[in-house]
Amino acid sequence: MNDTMLIALYAFTGAAASGLAGAGALYLIRRRSLTASLAVVAAVGVVAMLAGTLAVARAMFLSAHDLTVVTTVVAMAAVVSLATALLLGRWVVARSRALAVAARSFGDGGDFTAPDGPATAELESLSRELAATSARLAESRQRERALETSRRELVAWISHDLRTPLAGLRAMSEALEDGVAADPDRYLRQMRTEVEHLNDMVGDLFELSRIHAGTLPLAPTRMSLYDLVGDALAGADPLAREHGVRLVGGRIEPVPVEVDGKEMSRVLGNLLVNAIRRTPADGTVAIAAERSADGVVLSVTDGCGGIPEEDLPRVFDTGWRGSHARTPPAGAGLGLAIVRGIVEAHQGRATVRNIPGGCRFEVVLPTAAS
Repeated sequence: MNDTMLIALYAFTGAAASGLAGAGALYLIRRRSLTASLAVVAAVGVVAMLAGTLAVARAMFLSAHDLTVVTTVVAMAAVVSLATALLLGRWVVARSRALAVAARSFGDGGDFTAPDGPATAELESLSRELAATSARLAESRQRERALETSRRELVAWISHDLRTPLAGLRAMSEALEDGVAADPDRYLRQMRTEVEHLNDMVGDLFELSRIHAGTLPLAPTRMSLYDLVGDALAGADPLAREHGVRLVGGRIEPVPVEVDGKEMSRVLGNLLVNAIRRTPADGTVAIAAERSADGVVLSVTDGCGGIPEEDLPRVFDTGWRGSHARTPPAGAGLGLAIVRGIVEAHQGRATVRNIPGGCRFEVVLPTAAS
């Protein structure tokens, strides 16, 4: 074996022994600070070099003076390496602790703010991920607060709307029971009307609960928009006559769509009833259906005078009724929330915007496949 191979063998043997000892030390302190691990890594490098040097020196029979010189040089390198490793470790640990303190704000409902100062690429990437998570949590908290507000409003309005017909039913039933009703048949008819109103309200709540739970059953069939709109106009015509509102069904293109006929009729019915109730007498409610680049657009235009800009984002929220001037005499603000839920279940979207003299509700549905 030549000298080079022999030197390499001795150096590798000494370095390997140091490396195994360092691996054992790292395993023992694996739960300790990063500073200690960096110190061990630096020490392993220096000790491995020293062990290899000493092994080669003894094999080469260097003089004691030369061996001392080599050992001194390695020792100085060890001091510098350890000092550098300790400084790096302390800096990384300090940055990590600052990052941990900033991350604690998540639990307090605050926003994450990355610590100032330079950081390693890994810590910088972690800071960006924490900032993105903070933004998502903030949006989630905002949605949760909005939903909670909507639930409280819904409970309050439902309680009010239930109290009124129940009080009327109680009064009329007591009058019939005591025999003081001047016209029992009229009382019975009124009681039936109130019961139907309560039944409709319970049906709306049940429908909304299925929508929110994602269990709304749909049976899509291919049908023409012309037939769908025609049925909706026929159903809303008596209410329009009662309120003195003109119904106009112009620009109805016979475009085929694949929808659940029952649920989509409910969408159009809710939109038409909402528009009729908010349009003054002698006003006009128009419904249209036409193709667009996004699919098929169903629109209902009323003469309500417009919706305040600050209320537009909440129009389809559960329990929304708008200002007192726009509050109808009946209903718990569920109709438009049901509209949005049914439309989204059909992979569509529902929107609203103000136009001169009123507002325009639009339902966009995908076009049926050819």
